[in-house]
Order: sequence, then structure tokens, then C-alpha cells
Amino acid sequence: MTILDINQIREILPHRYPFLMVDRIVELAPDRIVGIKNITFNEPMFTGHFPDFPVMPGVLIIEAMAQTAGVLVLQSMPDRHRKLVLLVAVENARFRRPVVPGDTLRMEMSVLKRKASVAKFAGRATVDGQLVAELEVMCKLADKEEKPPAEA
Repeated sequence: MTILDINQIREILPHRYPFLMVDRIVELAPDRIVGIKNITFNEPMFTGHFPDFPVMPGVLIIEAMAQTAGVLVLQSMPDRHRKLVLLVAVENARFRRPVVPGDTLRMEMSVLKRKASVAKFAGRATVDGQLVAELEVMCKLADKEEKPPAEA
């Protein structure tokens, strides 16, 4: 069952193609969220990682998990269009098996600690019930600048 679809996620997260890495949210509670990322061969990462054996890079699995946590942080904020959730730490990341085109990545993120502007999450990613990655991430809530900074 879908709780938030891609259009609703786009209203919450500022990310856009090719860097929006959450396709839907299937569970949502105050301290837990489950997101889904459908892995397709058409994604730009697979043109170079690796052409003869396409594998989703571990750093992009981390990013997808962090974006799922970001949905949880931002979804209830009325002024979320003025906020960014920035990744500030990744701890204890472990990758158990490759994620390849055709897989459905299920990302379960649970709040470990939460303060006004900082949250720490524990996460597990699975494919077909098999653990593929686990980690802890810390995110910081920041104000978006109204205008991008001038280039130096």
C-alpha cells in the first residue's frame, strides 16, 4: 500500500531527476518510515558502474536511505519548502550484497535520537527480504537560502 506517491514525495523533497532516489513511501509513523526505490537499467549510474555488470553504487544506496529519512523529517513541516535536510554523518555502513537493475530496494529508517534541528536514524535496506545494506545516518535541518550564493 502506498502512503506517499512520487508526486507527494516531490512536494516534500527538493531532489529531482536524476537524484531523487525514493519512488514511494509504504509505511509512515512519527519515528519510522519505509521507502521504496525501483532499480531500473535506464538509470544514468549504470552507464559507467559497471557497463558489463550494472551494480548500484553503495554511496547511492546511502543517499536513497538518507532521502527516505528526509521525507520523515520534512513531511509534517508547514514551511518545508524553506528547509533542507543535510547529511552530516554516516556510521557503521555495511553492504551485504549487490543491488542490480530489476531489484526493488526497501529502505526502513527508524529514529534513534531527535532534537530540534538534528536527527539520527538507523536504517536497513532489503531486496526480496534479504538484507543488502545497513547503516546509521545523522541529518541536520538547515534553512534554504532564498538566492543561491554568488560564484567566487
